[in-house]
Amino acid sequence: MFDFRSIAIIGAVSDRNRYSNKAVWAYKQKGYTVYPISIRDEEVEGLKAYRSILDVPGKVDAASLYVNPKIGIRLLEDIKKKGVRILFVNPGADSPELVEKAYQLGLEPIVACSILSIGLDPEKM
Repeated sequence: MFDFRSIAIIGAVSDRNRYSNKAVWAYKQKGYTVYPISIRDEEVEGLKAYRSILDVPGKVDAASLYVNPKIGIRLLEDIKKKGVRILFVNPGADSPELVEKAYQLGLEPIVACSILSIGLDPEKM
């Protein structure tokens, strides 16, 4: 459905009960290049975590938001600067204001669970 090979999981944490951790694990298992973005952890699921998407070296095709919408809305400009083509806004990370700002920046937000988009069910992980 979506054509990308690398993804930034924004709001990633090492707690395996959190959906952001499940997303890191799921994309890693499916062979994607995964960049955890975390202000809390230096590593998530064995991967180096970055404090900002702008700190990630090289290209990032997609991003998946797992943060409060008030935080996420402030990160949209950095996501745009990084050249992200696909933006997942997961349940709990969305708000009408965030979605509207994403469109204003030329992003096309997909308000859906990013884990489901690769054929896995986070409830069964």
